[in-house]
Amino acid sequence: VPLFFTVVPFIMRTRLDSQNYYEETLDVEPMMDFLKAHKEDMPNISMMTIFVAAMVRMISQRPALNRFVVHNKLYAHNSITISIAIKRTMSDDGEETMIKPSFDPRDTLQDVQRRLDEAIAEAINHEEGTGIDGVAGLLERRTCVLDDKLKTALDIELLKRTPSSSSWLMLSTGTYSGMVKMERCSKRIPWHCSAMYTNVGSLGIGPIYHHLTELGTYSTFIAMGKRERHTVYDENGDAAVRRTVGMKIVNDERICDGYYYANSMRMLRRLLMNPAMLLEPPKKV
Repeated sequence: VPLFFTVVPFIMRTRLDSQNYYEETLDVEPMMDFLKAHKEDMPNISMMTIFVAAMVRMISQRPALNRFVVHNKLYAHNSITISIAIKRTMSDDGEETMIKPSFDPRDTLQDVQRRLDEAIAEAINHEEGTGIDGVAGLLERRTCVLDDKLKTALDIELLKRTPSSSSWLMLSTGTYSGMVKMERCSKRIPWHCSAMYTNVGSLGIGPIYHHLTELGTYSTFIAMGKRERHTVYDENGDAAVRRTVGMKIVNDERICDGYYYANSMRMLRRLLMNPAMLLEPPKKV
């Protein structure tokens, strides 16, 4: 790791200090043509699948994006996990939960769809809810408060990922003292992941800049908006109405430099514009 990235976390101490904002409007006509062409052999594939698969491929090929900063130190995930917010029913009163499927760096589009289907089915049909529901319920029942010191301790303990006595964290308040197994929580807490993704387009709105959080180990949040129609001009100046989707990204600038990040965004755009590239595993990981 370059010396610069060992110093920056002491200058920009929090994710909120270090957020960069990036916006892209994608011409999704090629994506829509792809979905139409594969309607029969891949009926469950959607725009969301393509977005998530492109994120997985980008991270597998651009591993610095899988880094994160905790307590002024730079670390790297040893797996690819993407947390996604979903609603069990599309209504104001519908419960919202989160899934955190784990992906293999060599996953194809079909592999990503399979993992998403399994995670969503479990979240919607499981009576006890997902991992985050269990963690939230525990904290609610115990009226615990995650203050700054506790948050830091939680992040650090989750980095250890060892089932020893040191992987237990005491949660203390005026009315309760309890112990949470950190090894177990690391797999359940959605903020401990490679990246966050939300499809606010399914709610009928454009993309948003979603802030990062201090709790957790993710450094990128990608929001996809609704499909719209815009007039675009080609290189010859000719106008055409095309279907587009807005995408907004917030990232922690402490994990890589601007050149690396720009190349990564170009790769993401290329994958989204050419989803057929996701049908085969990457040649190199």
